[in-house]
Amino acid sequence: MIINTGQRTDIPAFYSEWFSRRLKEGFVCVRNPYNPEQVSRYRLSPDVVDVIGFCTKNPSPMFKYMDLLKPYGQYWFVTITPYGRDIEPNVPDKHKLIEDFKKLSQMVGKNSMGWRYDPIFISDRYTEEYHIHAFEQIASALHGCAETVVISFIDLFPKVRRNFPEAREISKDQRLRLGKEMIKIASLHGMTVKPCAEGDELSEYGADCGGCMRISDYEKAIGKRLDAPKKKGARAECSCYITCDIGAYNTCKHLCKYCYANAEPEIVLSQSRLHDPKSPFLIGNYSDGDKIHDVAQKSWVNGQMELSFV
Repeated sequence: MIINTGQRTDIPAFYSEWFSRRLKEGFVCVRNPYNPEQVSRYRLSPDVVDVIGFCTKNPSPMFKYMDLLKPYGQYWFVTITPYGRDIEPNVPDKHKLIEDFKKLSQMVGKNSMGWRYDPIFISDRYTEEYHIHAFEQIASALHGCAETVVISFIDLFPKVRRNFPEAREISKDQRLRLGKEMIKIASLHGMTVKPCAEGDELSEYGADCGGCMRISDYEKAIGKRLDAPKKKGARAECSCYITCDIGAYNTCKHLCKYCYANAEPEIVLSQSRLHDPKSPFLIGNYSDGDKIHDVAQKSWVNGQMELSFV
């Protein structure tokens, strides 16, 4: 099966010690965000977990624990955008992130790496020209370290509107102009652009619009076939294969203004103070009334068949 870590928070950046303890102890507890008394308990063992998926803006705190991850298949999305601290107040320096991306790619291999350049928004400072220039600079620096770059244009969810009221919708003309240029640049640096939940409007220009995290991507990362059960994407326009996520909402301390997983910063900081690295839960611990369900898990690997990728 596949364990995801990055749909609700950034575990490598802020909770790497906790995750290392979970790997050592062999299990993790996850509260249902809509019914907190319902708790899913997952085994963390390479016998049943074929791949762990990460999505992070700062992978380096996890580097000292990479030996614990060696028995597992891995797929890492690392987000590197061109925004300053006016938008991403607690994201590390982008030059350092580029070097960390390269280091991680050497550790796990480029088939287990993806670069995310998202979400894209336009403002007086972050113009179309600014994005094209920044995208080319980052793509050039990451040449040979990944074959996938995911782009998306900002979605104005209610949380985003509240925390980022000056954000504006991006027009179709803007999406097409930016998308076409980014596809050209990515191709020059050995990468395929995968739009995230953006429909297929960029497919005719060379984008892969079939989903940015499919079973085939996990298979390529681990070199084995996976007989995965059918599953829908996280939302109607999403084609990605997302299974269980062990994170928790309102816990990512990057505090990016465009974040869809966080409420107000005060709530995030309050929630984060409830984190105990020794707890089976990312936030808090066992509570009276918890209904714990041990999730049925098994490996999806098909006969240990090795795949070969050029």
